Amino acid sequence: MGLFNIFNIGGSGMSAESVRLNTVASNLANADSVSSSASTAYKARYPVFQAVQASIGGAEPASLQAADASVAVNGIVQSTAPPTARYEPGNPMADAQGYVYSSNVNVVQQMADMISASRSYQNDAQVVDTSKSLMLDTLKLSQI
Repeated sequence: MGLFNIFNIGGSGMSAESVRLNTVASNLANADSVSSSASTAYKARYPVFQAVQASIGGAEPASLQAADASVAVNGIVQSTAPPTARYEPGNPMADAQGYVYSSNVNVVQQMADMISASRSYQNDAQVVDTSKSLMLDTLKLSQI
């Protein structure tokens, strides 16, 4: 593993968690939205992550080859859970039967996901900061 690969790994993790936080924010912003049909109701969105490890090969044994790892966002998928139908005949968004359809966002789950993403982002930032400090301390050793 190269000396600076830790910054690529930590940075890609921070970038992925940033996408996750933005997705949670979008879900929470639309949690109370209503629609006149089930097909147009807001559906919760979730990012799909993939661990990427590319081996840079050569004549060296596999244990000595440099490997670069990162986290990639493969895409964002929509929840398949059905929206909630509420009987509100006085609502201007109600359909012919008097129902409005609210999003399928679970606010408690989204808040837990937000806390998890925030902590993962903080951990990745701490890894990058600690690596930077260790490299700077190593460079200071040569000044003595």
